[in-house]
Amino acid sequence: MAEEVKLLGMWASLFSRRIDMALRIKGVPYEYLEQDLTNKSPLLLQMNPVHKKVPVLVHNGKSIAESLVILEYIDQTWSHNPILPQDPYERAMARFWARFIDEKIVPTGIEIAIEKDEEAREAAIEKARELMKYLEKELKGKDFFGGKTLGLVDIAAILIPFWLMRFDAIVGIGVDILAEDKFPEIHRWVKRLSETDVVKECIPPKDEHVAYLKALVDRIKSAR
Repeated sequence: MAEEVKLLGMWASLFSRRIDMALRIKGVPYEYLEQDLTNKSPLLLQMNPVHKKVPVLVHNGKSIAESLVILEYIDQTWSHNPILPQDPYERAMARFWARFIDEKIVPTGIEIAIEKDEEAREAAIEKARELMKYLEKELKGKDFFGGKTLGLVDIAAILIPFWLMRFDAIVGIGVDILAEDKFPEIHRWVKRLSETDVVKECIPPKDEHVAYLKALVDRIKSAR
């Protein structure tokens, strides 16, 4: 009996793109179901009644929500082409840095994007730079966060080049948050990441993506 694998996602959501990447790395066939987050489908509400958001992985009728949880589930369910290290310590550290991105960098990025007060926004930008110094150090001497191959942290960190580093276009702040001379390791990693086939296949087109995020930020700001 063939496995049923479905991904409920949204084209502009980099959290959804994380799951696309993992399934492609594993070579798992799946059905992609695009979701309209302004008019949530009965299927999405059924499969993720708690958070009511994407991504949601549906495997043989059972749903799994939250992107980092889904990534671990994928890695444990299809053990070939692992995205988590086999060594227990390295595995724990990969989980640590993935959570660091979602719990520290993402909220700070959102603060930069929607903050109207210039002084508060500058403080958030500086905070983001301080946080990114940890990742700069973690990348030293590595091709990817996972070493020689794309891993969990790299997948989680696609938010950096395809969101955080596009803020000038998205919110018009006129500031290079991650200048190459200050973050050479991150820029080297971004170049290598952008040349990876699975990333190129999964990342939404730049112009359309920036336009969507800019409109989203403008709506949030006007509602505050």
